[in-house]
Amino acid sequence: MSELKDHTSELTDLNYFTSQELVPDPNPYFDELRSQCPVVQEPHMGVYTITGHAEAVSVYKDPETYSSCLSPSGPFPGLPFTPEGDDISEQIAAHRDELPLHEHMITMDPPDHARARGLLSRLLTPRRIQENEEFMTGLADQLIDDFIANGSCEIMSDYAKPFSLLVIADFLGVPEEDHEQFRVVLGAPRAGARPGALDNEILSDNPLQWLDDKFTAYIEDRRRNPRNDVLTSLAQAKYKDGSTPEVFEVVRTATFLFAAGQETTTKLISAGLRFIGENPELQQRLREDPDSIPIFIEESLRLESPVKSDFRVARHSTSIDDVPIPAGSIVMVCPGAVNRDPDHFPEPNEFDLDRTNVREHLAFGRGIHSCPGGPLARIEGRVTIEKFLARMADIRVSEEHHGPADARRYDYEPTYILRGLTNLHLEFTPKATDN
Repeated sequence: MSELKDHTSELTDLNYFTSQELVPDPNPYFDELRSQCPVVQEPHMGVYTITGHAEAVSVYKDPETYSSCLSPSGPFPGLPFTPEGDDISEQIAAHRDELPLHEHMITMDPPDHARARGLLSRLLTPRRIQENEEFMTGLADQLIDDFIANGSCEIMSDYAKPFSLLVIADFLGVPEEDHEQFRVVLGAPRAGARPGALDNEILSDNPLQWLDDKFTAYIEDRRRNPRNDVLTSLAQAKYKDGSTPEVFEVVRTATFLFAAGQETTTKLISAGLRFIGENPELQQRLREDPDSIPIFIEESLRLESPVKSDFRVARHSTSIDDVPIPAGSIVMVCPGAVNRDPDHFPEPNEFDLDRTNVREHLAFGRGIHSCPGGPLARIEGRVTIEKFLARMADIRVSEEHHGPADARRYDYEPTYILRGLTNLHLEFTPKATDN
């Protein structure tokens, strides 16, 4: 990435959406845009890019002006119509069924969003989260047991993916006897496992369809035969007005949690453990002061936000920071850039456990679309860090796989939407415990 930093004047000539040069480290690109203005229309797709914290908050908190109809996709494929006039609200409503993921709450606007979010809030209760924390504590130990004697691990496959998947599975009440099926089908199998090992299970080539079918069967069964379990609570959940959701609406809520929860958590865990493995002094401070681990999680989220780009569409002509935004324009909020805005976070590129305003980061968004699973992801991150520090000494990044400290090599997902490592190899000294 040093070559890019030496030629920052050329950065904005790159296409953010397709240039692989920006994948390892997009921050110099964001810095270059911000130096021009916290709101810049990038030249390739015409997207209005937000790199300033205040400007991002203003967009997130104004769903009446900015529609979430293209939130997860942005300019690809973009709007299925040509915007006309200074208010395209009616056009969005007329074409909503043609938009990607239109059936999921991430793309919904009021009042539909409030209805869907209300159902989710009846599931994400403090009591259920506390019960889930008990499960994840035991799960963390079980997963660590499988590799700790080796003195090394690959975080994504050995821990982060199965951990995040099974935490969500438990949260939604998936029977324990089905956990192995979920691991295999959804890409987090035990070493040596294969789909053919699942007796009497016909696997779909489409994991998301398999997930929909699985939860449809769960919900229909629990509505016919209620039990004293979480799936029954999910099946019997009602909207705020007392009406009963259709089965497919409940299933959407469950599958949304699966997808969103895993992506956020795996990226948070890998980023946090990379920071620990790279910084012995930081690692020692966390060992000496475990009460600082929650702040460590927040600072990890700020510096390495799992969501790289989040999109809105201007319903009507407006402006942001005196920059005109015509109706129909796609606005791209970049949480990773916003969270390194020096006007809001002093020394933004430094990891600072004493940062007083760290909780003002926008890694989980803000406003009505703030990530509903944020509290759960934070607990997953905290439990993971606590367990790794308790059971391992001298956690370090593997030089064999990632190079020496002055020349690290990391691979990141080649996407403009998410920011996350594809793998992270750590080495450590196992600690004697009572486990």
